[in-house]
Amino acid sequence: MLWIKAFHIIFVTSWFAGLFYLPRIYVNLAMVTQDAERARLLLMAHKLYRFVTPIAGLALIFGMWLWMGYGFSGVWLHIKLLLVLFLVAYHFYCGHLLKLFKQNINTHSHVWYRWFNEIPVLLLMAVVILVVVKPL
Repeated sequence: MLWIKAFHIIFVTSWFAGLFYLPRIYVNLAMVTQDAERARLLLMAHKLYRFVTPIAGLALIFGMWLWMGYGFSGVWLHIKLLLVLFLVAYHFYCGHLLKLFKQNINTHSHVWYRWFNEIPVLLLMAVVILVVVKPL
């Protein structure tokens, strides 16, 4: 089970790297004025999203494997699973935002994306505290 735990941590870390960086690209896309720069940022965002999506799936698979292997239970786990669902929704919403950028339909300012970029940081903090401290 330690190998499963190690791979879960590796894939979760990689997933979060993508969740931290993708909205930063959106900040720049919301501010860009040149077509060439916009095209480059769109390509970067597309490749990052396409790369990080299977990594997210692997993080979830290894996490479920751990859950079944260890049989975790408790209020902390229910809250953690709810937060993971929010992360999955956040991930797919990032994909939706990417589609809108590709269609040149952006309704948010760069400031909005800067705040939007903080969501995974807060969720990561909450999940780590729940898993390590198990306060509930």
